[in-house]
Amino acid sequence: MRILVTGAAGFIGSKLSECLLARGDEVLGYDNLNDYYDPRLKQARLARLQPLAGFRFAHASLEDRAALERAFADFAPQRVVNLAAQAGVRYSLENPRAYVDSNVVGFLNVLEACRHGGIEHLVYASSSSVYGANRKLPFSVEDSVDHPVSMYAATKKANELMAHTYSHLFGLPTTGLRFFTVYGPWGRPDMALFLFTRNILAGRPIDVFNQGRHSRDFTYIDDIVEGVVRTLDRVPGPDPQYDPMAPTPASSDAPYRVYNIGNHRPVELLRYIEVLEDCLGRKATMRLLPMQPGDVPDTYADVEALRRDTGYSPSTPIEVGIERFVAWYREFYGE
Repeated sequence: MRILVTGAAGFIGSKLSECLLARGDEVLGYDNLNDYYDPRLKQARLARLQPLAGFRFAHASLEDRAALERAFADFAPQRVVNLAAQAGVRYSLENPRAYVDSNVVGFLNVLEACRHGGIEHLVYASSSSVYGANRKLPFSVEDSVDHPVSMYAATKKANELMAHTYSHLFGLPTTGLRFFTVYGPWGRPDMALFLFTRNILAGRPIDVFNQGRHSRDFTYIDDIVEGVVRTLDRVPGPDPQYDPMAPTPASSDAPYRVYNIGNHRPVELLRYIEVLEDCLGRKATMRLLPMQPGDVPDTYADVEALRRDTGYSPSTPIEVGIERFVAWYREFYGE
């Protein structure tokens, strides 16, 4: 197939593009290579893709409507995976407009291009952050998600609502994936594992929020990408079980689905740090701090719906995933 992947120089997008190319798909990567974090890492990911047969690249942002429309017209994709977004919960407190520009205006441009391009299936990144102030664990796609606690979360919930509208009005098949704390080689420098590794190796203290008492459903990159590919290959139709008298947020009488994609095994942050210390062979000096605004105490994905519909089965424990990340980090940065 011809698949357009936005955010192709990003953490998930680059690995997904690699996997799609390996199975024989053509991929147009679309990315603006912005400086939210070190663009050199994005360039390094991109450099791994550019020699591969079937890969093309467009350097532009989602907000650039003309550039996006050109990419659709020139490449004529059959399916689209939208991973480009302004990421990060904490940064959304400092620069909320960046989230509206990329995650709302940019996503509208993607939806319009898919609608007019006759796209067979749009898979897009949502986030576990949509669960916000919810406390019932594990988080289920059947639960209401009407209490976001960050602007980032609000824009991701908005994406789900916008996608449903296009599925309903125009018959565009859409699937939203609520990602749960993705980690692994080539990961994002603003994420905890990257920050902790860099500081521990440099002999600097690490900031541990909520005194390390919160837990996260850490999900290894290979498991995430396998789930994205399985989802991409399954085009949703109207849910025959959908009851408008008792609606569920997870499906619709339109060709629309939302799934959690996580490890289904929450790990306390202090345990995560302990495994990292073992892999690095060094102890961390921890600066224990209160919980950050916009953060939530725990995340835990109920992935039964994704398992049932696609066969998704995450299999990488943190002991293996962190060891692989550390090996990559040491090689990439010469540590």
